[in-house]
Amino acid sequence: MDTRFLESFVSVVEFGSMAEAGRRLNITAAGVAQRVRALEAEFGTELVSRVGRRVRPTEAGAAVFARARVLLEGIRELKVAAATDTLAGELRLGAISTALTGMVPDLMSHISANYPDFRIYVAPGTSVDLYKRVIDGDLDAAILVQPPFRIPKVADWHLIRTEPLLLIAPGSMDVSHPHELISSQPFIRYDRNHWGGRLADNYLRTHNIRTDDRCELDALEAIAVMVDRGLGVSLVPDWAPPWPEGLSLNKLPIGEIAYARHIGLVWTRSSGRLRLIRALLEQASLMAR
Repeated sequence: MDTRFLESFVSVVEFGSMAEAGRRLNITAAGVAQRVRALEAEFGTELVSRVGRRVRPTEAGAAVFARARVLLEGIRELKVAAATDTLAGELRLGAISTALTGMVPDLMSHISANYPDFRIYVAPGTSVDLYKRVIDGDLDAAILVQPPFRIPKVADWHLIRTEPLLLIAPGSMDVSHPHELISSQPFIRYDRNHWGGRLADNYLRTHNIRTDDRCELDALEAIAVMVDRGLGVSLVPDWAPPWPEGLSLNKLPIGEIAYARHIGLVWTRSSGRLRLIRALLEQASLMAR
């Protein structure tokens, strides 16, 4: 059996679309469909069915999917184990949105230059979701906000970047009295479903600051643009640049390290890709100097 057929089938089930699976695998949707049909012919049963525009696994397909993911994971580990002389293999890396723009591109560029056989597959997501995917074994590692709880012994954590909270206001606005400004102006809140958003909320609660919330957003770039347009003020982490271009913002660090957002890498200690993870951390440390 050609493992590429299994890989295509797994991608179709994960993304619910032949077209999206093709984009991820860098082949045409027709090519994906052909591979799935070949797999169905080999198993002698239908593995997927169309429901509207979505593609879903049949009962047999769901059973094959669960085992196929384990099999493909094992094959990836065999490839890494076979590469004893060179650093080679694929690392499935999750990353939050600000890391995707401010850290991951440079990190991937450094990795590519130093380890040409080291591939990184990037998966976007929130810290909450990415952490769960790492613990569940769906991802090898993730760059995310440090969890607000003790990380279990099965996993490990390495700090990459510390981002203090900033008060951001329109460029023409005086920020010399930050607490008064926050309580008197419309407030654009960083989503409390995010660990970083909870830091900002804890700061407000600790200092008994009441806010006139106008909206609660999970996109830091969107918050910055809304502040630039004079729609309010906000408390956000000083995330890794680039910030949106052309904004006129007045930024004031609140100066309390207890409310900084800590960005780092989390992975499981039993991972079969520890060599790749260590190389990733080495490159991240070099970039931080």
